[in-house]
Amino acid sequence: MFESLDTNSLRMLFFASIFGFMALFEVVLPRRDLSVGRMSRWPTNWSIVILDALLVRFIFPIGGVGLAALAASQGWGLFNALGWTGIAMGVVAFLVLDFAVWFQHWAAHKIPLLWRIHRVHHADGDMDVTTALRFHPIEILLSFVWKGAVIVALGAPALAVLVFEIVLNGAAMFNHANIALPRWLDSILRLAVVTPDMHRVHHSARTVETDSNYGFNLSIWDRMFRTYTAQPEGGHDGMTIGLDAECAVGARKLGWSLAFPFRPHRRKV
Repeated sequence: MFESLDTNSLRMLFFASIFGFMALFEVVLPRRDLSVGRMSRWPTNWSIVILDALLVRFIFPIGGVGLAALAASQGWGLFNALGWTGIAMGVVAFLVLDFAVWFQHWAAHKIPLLWRIHRVHHADGDMDVTTALRFHPIEILLSFVWKGAVIVALGAPALAVLVFEIVLNGAAMFNHANIALPRWLDSILRLAVVTPDMHRVHHSARTVETDSNYGFNLSIWDRMFRTYTAQPEGGHDGMTIGLDAECAVGARKLGWSLAFPFRPHRRKV
């Protein structure tokens, strides 16, 4: 189709390399002690991401890069209609797509129906590199439709979409990872990108902190829209991750996780 085997292989290479590095970093220099062992959580989190990948591949076999190539061949989208090409358009497309993901994440917290689906991601009682992969299949499919619509409407270059997908995936694993960065390095990095300490605030059990730091890649959007929280009230070692203790236990089970959007749940804090 429009995505070559080389493109898929490149994405998988980056995914496996970044995941392996972050998982190793978590063992060598962890930021927090996990409440339960990896084997209590990882099988479910990995089962979810495998299910997500199979569904997306089956329902949307063309993929984001292929969709961008199709739009270019048909002249769809703003850039293609105006004949705009070049590196500058690739940079603009990257920024627009990054903002689109930030906006989607913000909406997932503000629209009750979307929150019911998105809370599967937040139910994890610990936060590590696998949490970055833990999204309900419905949310993954909705996310693809949203990003696909932005890609087509913009006429985003296929190369820019490929770079964006690789960077976004890698950034998500980085900022969900349970790794300890030197404070000085974290302070510098978060001026441009979302760091693990910055995103950990978003996974706090305190609603006011969960409703902040929506970025997955660039940190500018949270600063621009005043949704930035520098540090959790209880400190990173004292904060509670997830929604509540009951959800933390349920989140370790695949069936419970997949059914969670269809169950009532009232946040306690």
